[in-house]
Amino acid sequence: MIEKSRKQIVQEALPKAISYPAYRQLIDDHAAQETSTGPNQTETLSNYTMLNQRRMKRLDKTTKLQEADVAKINSFKGDVTWLVITESWCGDAAQTMPAMQKIAELSEGIDLKVILRDENLELMDAFLYNGGRSIPKLIVIDNASGEILGDWGPRPSKATQLVNDYKEAHGTLTPEFKQDLQVWYNKDKGQNTVADLIELLH
Repeated sequence: MIEKSRKQIVQEALPKAISYPAYRQLIDDHAAQETSTGPNQTETLSNYTMLNQRRMKRLDKTTKLQEADVAKINSFKGDVTWLVITESWCGDAAQTMPAMQKIAELSEGIDLKVILRDENLELMDAFLYNGGRSIPKLIVIDNASGEILGDWGPRPSKATQLVNDYKEAHGTLTPEFKQDLQVWYNKDKGQNTVADLIELLH
């Protein structure tokens, strides 16, 4: 059997991707039904989904871009798709996707698409993070050639550093640390995510 390239896997997955507004509607629907995306339906995952729905609703309204960032985004001359692999229960995704959407809204050269991890494991397994199926994962695809220009995720660079430092010191992430991480996200207001993604554009 000939092994598929990442480019092939991405091109096969793209038609299944949905827009950010369609994804937000999907989250709203799951939150209303107290369910979650993905094959595993548990109370924990549905609770995370409801929490994320409120979080994203707030961040969609409150995430602001600095003037310098807007100028950098406006100067982007490419034509790319940002394909984000995620699930409704993912806290890191809820904290970062509104910032992705704000950037994509500003640039005609960025088309933001969303795809679910557990329905697309071949795609996920082509973009593992440290050997794990960590989400969100954003893949940058050149629309003309289909080439993969880069990827990002599952967390902004500063949050990644916090996680790595904590794991090194304690071996595993505790519920307390995960709460602290959400506090960091709330203080950061998406700015680290925006900075990382602008770097990815250029």
